[in-house]
Amino acid sequence: MHTLAIAIFPGVQALDVAGPVDVFAEANSFVAPGDGYAITLVSAAEGVVRASNGMRMLADTTFAEANARYDTALVAGGPALPSESPDARLTAWLTNVAARCERYGSICTGAFALGYAGLLDGRHVTTHWQNAPQLAQQFPLARVELDRIYIRDGSLLTSAGVTAGIDASLTMVAEDHGPQIALAVAKRLLVFAQRRGGQSQFSPYLSAPPDDASPITKVQTYVMENISESFTVARLADVAGMSARNFARTFVQLTSVTPHEFVERARVDTARNLLESTDTALKAIAYDCGFGTADRMRIVFKKRLGVSPNEFRMSFRKI
Repeated sequence: MHTLAIAIFPGVQALDVAGPVDVFAEANSFVAPGDGYAITLVSAAEGVVRASNGMRMLADTTFAEANARYDTALVAGGPALPSESPDARLTAWLTNVAARCERYGSICTGAFALGYAGLLDGRHVTTHWQNAPQLAQQFPLARVELDRIYIRDGSLLTSAGVTAGIDASLTMVAEDHGPQIALAVAKRLLVFAQRRGGQSQFSPYLSAPPDDASPITKVQTYVMENISESFTVARLADVAGMSARNFARTFVQLTSVTPHEFVERARVDTARNLLESTDTALKAIAYDCGFGTADRMRIVFKKRLGVSPNEFRMSFRKI
């Protein structure tokens, strides 16, 4: 059996625990007896652990007792982790268990717990996009990538928010038992497609200001409605009714990305939707999304998602 420990704590995100557990538990039904996963939930103390949504969980053992050598050790995330130091017992357990594991990692904001344990230094890591800038600031030796579903760096695997833990867990199943078993688990769980680690966490809409009447929101809407066209800062500034210099500065202040970055994300997001849901030729998608050529779209996809448009499309044809 592949031994797997998942660290939980008061205020843990329930889905960060349940998602991976269901993936590994389902995998057990597709492999030979004795070849699956023995899953252990570990916490600081015996008794009930209440999740952030009020759900009650019961750990199998405590950090003090969990001295076995696990094949994989994960720590789930929780809404309070970015603002509060984790329990010292969790930090000590992570430090010790990581040294003995073939693979260890985090789900969502569990990356902060790894950071306190000194396990992110010099590693490429990710977490929920809302918390990634803070992770980078709080642990400057970590190489935080803000827009990744999950990242494998040696024995360390970190994932983005909540449902990304399912993608990361499917990847681990594929590593252990092959892609066909991971695919079977994805089908059983009605996961439409296992997202690749390089895939973007979020749509460009998530960078929109909360005020629908904002000139910046007006520009973003204009871009999405005219995605096949070319855009310059001057043209977008005219849409916003601002000078080019003031527009560029204000856009970055309100969205944390440059106008160029937003436009490129918008093109990729639109192209992704077309690749997932249609059989439209790549050159037509490239033109309709404003890339101009299929070659240019491929370059941008490789840079942003780590796969070509055709590879991205094929991943949605496997299920």
